[in-house]
Order: sequence, then C-alpha cells, then structure tokens
Amino acid sequence: MRTRIIESMSRVPADAWNAVAGTANPFVQHAFLSTLEDTGCASPQSGWHPCHALCESDTGELLGALPLYLKTNPYGEFVFDYAWAGAYQRAGLSYYPKLVSAVPFTPATGPRLLVPAGPGQREIQAALIKAATAFAGEAGASSLHILFPEAAELSAVREAGLLLRKDCQFHWQNRGYSDFDHFLEGFTASKRKKTKRERRRVREAGITYRVRTGRDLSAADWERIMVPYSSTFLMRGREPYLDAAFFVEIGQRMPDSVLVFCAEQAGELAGISICFRSATTLYGRYWGANRFIDSLHFETCYYQGIDYCIAQGIARFEPGTQGEHKIARGFVPTETWSAHWLSHPQFAAAIDDYLERERAHIDEYMNVLGDHVPYKTAST
Repeated sequence: MRTRIIESMSRVPADAWNAVAGTANPFVQHAFLSTLEDTGCASPQSGWHPCHALCESDTGELLGALPLYLKTNPYGEFVFDYAWAGAYQRAGLSYYPKLVSAVPFTPATGPRLLVPAGPGQREIQAALIKAATAFAGEAGASSLHILFPEAAELSAVREAGLLLRKDCQFHWQNRGYSDFDHFLEGFTASKRKKTKRERRRVREAGITYRVRTGRDLSAADWERIMVPYSSTFLMRGREPYLDAAFFVEIGQRMPDSVLVFCAEQAGELAGISICFRSATTLYGRYWGANRFIDSLHFETCYYQGIDYCIAQGIARFEPGTQGEHKIARGFVPTETWSAHWLSHPQFAAAIDDYLERERAHIDEYMNVLGDHVPYKTAST
C-alpha cells in the first residue's frame, strides 16, 4: 500500500472514489464533494483547502480514501472548538491551520474512512489516519479532526490514538407507520392535540405543498428558492454556505438525491426546506421563508419530511443540528461523534480530560431530554 494527498476531487476518477465510498450516503459521493469544489463553495477562499488522502495498491488501485481539508477557520463544521482555539491563542500558539475530515457544511453522520469491508480494512483505515497526521506535520497544522464519523469507525480512530468527543442530535425513526395519524397514535393526548393544531394552522393559512426533486428544478426555480434560503443566513448576519450554482449543479448531477419541500400560498412560494435523501435516510439541511405564517417552520421542516418518509418507506429522518423543539415533534436524542488528534502533547492531555467530563454531561443531557419525548411509552 501507498498513500498520497490530492488537492482536488478532479484528481481521482469518480467511479474509483465511489467504489470505496459506497452508495449508502449521498454526501461522500464524488459528485457531491466535487460539486462543492467546482462551484467554489469548498475552496481556500471559504477556508476549505481540499487535501484528500488516498490509499492505493502498488498497481494504482484505489483501496480507500479520507475526505480531508486544511482549515483556516471554523466555518461550516458544526463541531465547535472555539474554546480550544482560544486556549491556543492565549498560550501564544496557533490553532490554525488544522486538518478536518468532514463533508463541508453538512453536520450529518456518515462514513469518513472510505474503505470497503473485507480483508485489510483496518490496515487501510490506519494507513489513511497515519497519512493525515503526517500531512498535518508537513502543513504546519495543529491537529486533525474527523467530524461525524459512523459508529463502526470509532474503534479504528480510537486505536489510532484520536480522542473521542460525544454530542447529540435529534432524529426520527420510522416504526412502520402507515400514515401520519398512525405515527401520532403513539403520542400522548396533549402532544397529539398540539401537533394537529400546528398542522391545521398551516392548512388554514392556505398553504399547500409540492415535493420537487433535482430533476424537476430549473436554474430559474433555484433562483427563487435561493431567496428564502438566503434570508435564514442573512437574518443572522452571515452569508449563505452554498450558492445557486451549487444547487443547480448538484440537482443535475444527483437529481434523485435532492428534494425541496415547497410551501405555496396563492400560487407564490412562501417557504422551503431543502433536503437530501438516500435509500434509508432523509437529511434535512436548509429552511427559509418569504413571510411569517404560524407553524410554517414546523410543517415545512418536520411534518412534511415525516409524511414523505412514511410514504416512501424511509427508515430515518435527520433534520440537522441542535433544536430541542424537535423533541415535541417526535424526534429523539441521538448520539453523534467526532475524533480529534492534537500534535501538542500538553494540550492533547488537557482536552482528553475535558472530553471525558463532557461525555458524562452529554449522557446526562440525553437522559433528561429522553424524559420529554411526546410518546406514551419509551418503546413506542
């Protein structure tokens, strides 16, 4: 085996990359990652310098890959290490650049060590991590961070000496529901009544929905969608992560993986929720509205997605990061992970101690939130 670093997804054939990435997760597909680069969304200008690690056989066959970026800021990561960067600065050290293995602007759990199951898998995973830490030294990076890896990858990163960090999101599970009313049967009476009232408010406002895929949306459609999408960022004083060029391109390259729930009122676009899907999971990504309508956010971002999952037989709905308000809508606390290697031994020891205490706090937090789910019983 040999490893090397490439500075662009264009340097590796799409079929070779997808062969090691698999087809289960849309965000690690060659089309998704290369579109981020080709449209300039993941670029040095936005703080994402591509430097993907490849592991190849002596004959040049791709055995495994690690999506990797040299970062000069924390923009679009969703695993927050501001305190770590501040501690480095107070100590007179540079936290940036750092190396990050992640899907830019995408806080969704998925494979990071892209190695097919089979003989040699663990050795290839170890080689990729070793290549990443070696490159960190060459690039003057303070650290390596693997964000939102799958649970099956945790033992490999732990064996490589990385520190594990635990966090929590809120996910929905399809328990074989026949329709939305069947789903609500598992709620307590008060929570069921509240949900029905929220949905009724949206209907009474004259809102109807269309679910459109990437193949249904033209460049002009995306320009209209960008208005509410951008407003969500601009209200918080930030530029949108992604631009119209990205959505037009990804809609063409991954037409069946892109979904937009369009809320329409009197023939005009009132709000949107941009999602991605795999065969088993719906991923909620971005929301926006052109006007305020009571409960529009809950309907567009959550209830429409649940309806879609039930109708399509999709097992899981991950609506994105944070948001304890999701619990009342049927989403339950679900653990997520990240893994971290720091070159400075004293800082590594201090952060290791911190992460141990933080994990205990996250466990307690999830247990407390679990008592507030809307279901009649924990098994429902």
